[in-house]
Amino acid sequence: MSITLQNSFLKGVIEGFYGRPWSFETRLAYAAYLPQLGLDAYLYCPKADSYLRKRWHQAWPADEFQQLAALSKAYSERALHFGVGLSPFALYQNYGAKQRVLLRRKVEEINALEAPLLAILFDDMPGDLDDLAGRQCEIIADIQAWSTARRVLVCPTYYSFDPVLEKYFGSMPGDYWSQLGAGLGDDVDIFWTGNEVCSNAVSVADIQKIQGQLGRRVVLWDNYPVNDGAQRSNFLYGTKLASREAGLGKVLRGHFCNPMNQGLVSLLALQGLAELYGGVKVDEGLVRELWGAQAYDQFMGDLDNFQQLGLSGLGHSRCDDLSQLYEKMSGPAAQEVARWLRGEYTFDPACLTD
Repeated sequence: MSITLQNSFLKGVIEGFYGRPWSFETRLAYAAYLPQLGLDAYLYCPKADSYLRKRWHQAWPADEFQQLAALSKAYSERALHFGVGLSPFALYQNYGAKQRVLLRRKVEEINALEAPLLAILFDDMPGDLDDLAGRQCEIIADIQAWSTARRVLVCPTYYSFDPVLEKYFGSMPGDYWSQLGAGLGDDVDIFWTGNEVCSNAVSVADIQKIQGQLGRRVVLWDNYPVNDGAQRSNFLYGTKLASREAGLGKVLRGHFCNPMNQGLVSLLALQGLAELYGGVKVDEGLVRELWGAQAYDQFMGDLDNFQQLGLSGLGHSRCDDLSQLYEKMSGPAAQEVARWLRGEYTFDPACLTD
């Protein structure tokens, strides 16, 4: 395992939302965008990819695998850390010899992508069973033995203090976090979203609280500006990342933002992530150039309404007028806005970000 990568503070984007995923073209474009934003990592794990979640034991179709291989190569060529998030749904409920063979086969398929990052995600699954942490640690240990990834990250089933997780996935076993922290290898990172699934603010004290229970530092899975939930899908967020306390770098191992279903629109909100850790302060002209001046200027004039009123507040007639306006503009960012205004980004009821 690369000592340099293992010790690096990762700053990046995690495509981990529900609903309509990004296009291959958007993912490929982000290989060029991330360095300009001062970021260095991208994790591919959209909930819509069933070959990572409900059908994890099946191989990707050849064309999809080839696209992932192309992404891995493109990110590597720019010295960026590309990764895949495998989410073997509820595997810990029945992890026997047959499942172990299937899991090893999947890990070997991912190995062929030559991705330096591998995330194992147990989020949004049933969790109320005895020895949940122990079973998950067993799975992670096997994966580490088979994987060629240089850094492994894990998302627990209970990844926040938010009570909504126990509401949907059952009562968390006692001492789950302490058992998970003690049972995983020291070189495994653990994701955490903050005090809530979608935390409006994150402080050093917030992180220290879970750090004390896990016995290790965490990587922040920041659910901003994600908008895949029943309420949040009503809005587009363009205000740059804020309300994250200075000093988080001293208690975190990394910080990933989960963006919106609209990849190009998300660039606005992702500004500020690198700056938080003393990195790049993105010039407004960069995003304006990436968007195209006409679309950017129009969007900035509409931003307050998109963030505060949303689709329901704007009303059908105004949304229709605006969608036609954006549709006439050139560039993929304007088309994302037009599609959102037409209601094409439908809410996935499996989503828990609200």
